[in-house]
Amino acid sequence: MTRYVLEEKIVKRDQRGATPDPAVLRVAKANLNEHMLYFNWLFATRSWLAGDIMTTADFATAAHLSTLDYLGDIDWGKAGETRDWYSRIKSRPAFRTLLNDRVVAMPPQKGYADLDF
Repeated sequence: MTRYVLEEKIVKRDQRGATPDPAVLRVAKANLNEHMLYFNWLFATRSWLAGDIMTTADFATAAHLSTLDYLGDIDWGKAGETRDWYSRIKSRPAFRTLLNDRVVAMPPQKGYADLDF
């Protein structure tokens, strides 16, 4: 799902004559909503994605969510448990440096780099 959002919103921006396909973005948004419901359930039942200890799965998932958060595509108001987990991940020193990355001519959504949002 992340791939489609990035292709439509970022990659197509740099291709001559290409424009984002609203139908693809609608389907991706619907899929994101379903994924966020599942993530909320997971984080309501455990501390980390795969259980009681942090794994690379947490960082991989956080990287995907970070790109969607940068673009402002995540409604954090409907994702309380996932928001709390993501806040813990983005507060880690290894992840904080990623929050400084920028896409040329596309600033992040307000609050993207805030550790407590």
